[in-house]
Amino acid sequence: MAHASFDGLRVLSLESRRAKEIEKLIRTYHGEPFVVPSMREVGIESHTATLAFVSELLKGKFDLVIFMTGVGVRALMDIANTKYDPTDVVDALRKVKIAARGPKPEQMLRELKIPVMATSTEPNTWREVLTLLDETFGSSLNTMHVALQEYGASNPELIYGLSERCLSLTKVPVYQWALPEDLQPLRECVLGITTGFVDVVLFMTAVQVIHLFQVAEQIGVVAELRAGLATMVVLSIGPTTTEELTHYGVIPDFEPSRPKMGFLVNEAAQYSGKLLKTKREVVVARLASEEINPAADVESATQKLPVRRVAESTSTMAGFRDGLIPMEFLHELSSRIAAADPFHEVLTRVLEFVTLMVPCDSCFVYVLEGEKLVLRASKNPHADIVDRLGLQVGQGITGWVAEHREPVAIDSKASDDPRFSPFINLPEDRFEAILCTPVLCAGRVVGVITMQHRLPYQHTSVEVRLLSTIGFLVGAEIERARLETENLQLSDRLETRKVVDRAKNILQRDFQLTEEEAYRRMQRESRQRRKAMREIAEAILLTESMRRTLD
Repeated sequence: MAHASFDGLRVLSLESRRAKEIEKLIRTYHGEPFVVPSMREVGIESHTATLAFVSELLKGKFDLVIFMTGVGVRALMDIANTKYDPTDVVDALRKVKIAARGPKPEQMLRELKIPVMATSTEPNTWREVLTLLDETFGSSLNTMHVALQEYGASNPELIYGLSERCLSLTKVPVYQWALPEDLQPLRECVLGITTGFVDVVLFMTAVQVIHLFQVAEQIGVVAELRAGLATMVVLSIGPTTTEELTHYGVIPDFEPSRPKMGFLVNEAAQYSGKLLKTKREVVVARLASEEINPAADVESATQKLPVRRVAESTSTMAGFRDGLIPMEFLHELSSRIAAADPFHEVLTRVLEFVTLMVPCDSCFVYVLEGEKLVLRASKNPHADIVDRLGLQVGQGITGWVAEHREPVAIDSKASDDPRFSPFINLPEDRFEAILCTPVLCAGRVVGVITMQHRLPYQHTSVEVRLLSTIGFLVGAEIERARLETENLQLSDRLETRKVVDRAKNILQRDFQLTEEEAYRRMQRESRQRRKAMREIAEAILLTESMRRTLD
């Protein structure tokens, strides 16, 4: 495939949270970036609704809670912690059914050790959320009291769909999107589009579309903005953003093969040059052929162009891989692993980097623990098997790679390979292609990275070498994070044992109990109150300390 490049096209992004990252990506693909933040996250003025939800949650009034964003999980906990014990809130969430819109809220919930019963699939629109609930709960939804963590603004279609399906619905708003405090850059952006200063526009969320047209309405150039967009390449991250663009009379040229920023920019670099030429030729021809209103004509011309999605499992990331010079590659990887994050965060960073560099439909990171390879991270949501699935060294293709310490690349019919070993309830077993490489540290295997594709996929020698190189580079960091986690767990167990022993001695002294009787009494209290043994022990020590102070 030809190298992906914007060839100097002027590319506009309205991204706020990841502005620096997308600017760097556009430059990597030889585009001229214009990144203009279009929104900011602000808290809800009153937390009454959220705190009321938490109060009802603690009373056991809900059957199902739906989390829509990772930011929302964090915001909800921050608000709840202003009035309630965070341990009680987490315990209450563990007692209800939890659904997540995509991997980000699932990851945040997993860090809190809150089990997620169901996670929606890409592109994670309200349609996928409703489909997920129908498939997971079926008619039992009719008997459930449901809470929905909202983000930015209410989604009418999702609210209506949920209201039709469940016994009651409680909306839990935790944050909202607002226009930037300084609107001048966004005003200049609108005028730049109307005057044809931009060649390509990337829309990452529906809110970006709404805010762009709000500003255009404020300065009275909505028709001119729509006409300007019709003469340039307009790309949408996914169906929800496409719906919003269509609402404003703008038809995007295509959606990326995956609703991810890296895929959007890469595929924009591949196809924008040809698309731009075709669109402008169509517009010029129409304008030259008849006396009409330019704004109305360009709109009608582009509305005939269908919105399409780039086919899955193509070598769409080749341009990014080729365009990243060695020093940039090393800097990017080292900056991600040098943060000394906790174990699962390190693995998440590895996953993000690997899947950005090499296209895939699935990616697993296995870590060698004792004699077993344990699945510790997955690109696709698999809350039921991550940290649980283990295989022996030598078992399956992944186990073979760990045993022989060399990569394996299979372009099609991976399940026919004699080394293949199926796993129950793992959809990726039906994927066609696989690329698997060992993760090494100090000459020994510490894990395996496995990438898979739904369709046949020809792995290039560059991709195989690249994944192997990543395996060499991240091996030490994965091992460091794993050992650090083990040390923290061991320290915590030792500290817990000390606290329990001290509390046990107090009970023996005050109630004339044997050591075993004191321990059993603490155990019984732990079960009845649904508290950890350490919490019971700390309460006993606190009581003893207060008594001494009063004496």
